[in-house]
Amino acid sequence: MAGVPREEPLLYPGAWPRESGLLDGDRLLPLDGPVHEDRVERVPVIAIGSNAAPGQLRHKMAEFGIDSPIPMIKARVTGIDIGVSAHVSRMGYVSASPVGAPGFVRELFVLWLDAEQLAVIDASEGVPMASGNFDRAWLCGPDVRVEQAEGDGTTVLRGAYAYVNRHGVLHDGTGAAPRRHPGDQRVLITELLRGSARLRELFGATPEEFCARARADRRLCERGTRLFAEEERVTASGLERYVRSGRTGEPLPGTRPPPTAPMP
Repeated sequence: MAGVPREEPLLYPGAWPRESGLLDGDRLLPLDGPVHEDRVERVPVIAIGSNAAPGQLRHKMAEFGIDSPIPMIKARVTGIDIGVSAHVSRMGYVSASPVGAPGFVRELFVLWLDAEQLAVIDASEGVPMASGNFDRAWLCGPDVRVEQAEGDGTTVLRGAYAYVNRHGVLHDGTGAAPRRHPGDQRVLITELLRGSARLRELFGATPEEFCARARADRRLCERGTRLFAEEERVTASGLERYVRSGRTGEPLPGTRPPPTAPMP
């Protein structure tokens, strides 16, 4: 639970658990049984960045007084990698975003969210807002496979939600292939600043300056986001085809977004 990227941007993406667990208030508990035995209707959401950090999740939920437990299940995900969002966050960091990676396999966490929890995460990602940074997309089909360990066996999910960046993702310098997020915000921001004099003019020469200037300065973050595109650093995530015109796919019955939530 130590460290919340929303409060300390250079900690992004925050500390991920080593194993599956149940986030219950300030505690991460062992799971007592399979998620499908929970009587609460839930949907699976693949956590790509700080949503996999219990401290960040707790912070988002506490903002709206929600203290219901959240199952966090370690899963083997095929077809998805972690890229770099092509926008500057008002939280002061450059966030992660899923990218299509056919055949690539990595371990990620799947959050099983009820309607209230899903609405909070949607709002924090800007899904209900025209100016938001992410769409929630249902990933399924032969290109994406999510295998979740349960007891002594493995369950293959029919699909899962993920938050796909509306701005695209940063490329790796080739102009096409997505850049992989290093998982260390200081390293990422240092590399981005080193590669752009205009970015340094806006945000300073160090990660500390970048975070301090970006944090809660919406207009500056928007200028930084436009600069990524102007300098032709942006490419498609490869997941755009999964984003429906309604932006949220098929939410749980009764899902309602909270009135406001800071967008990452």
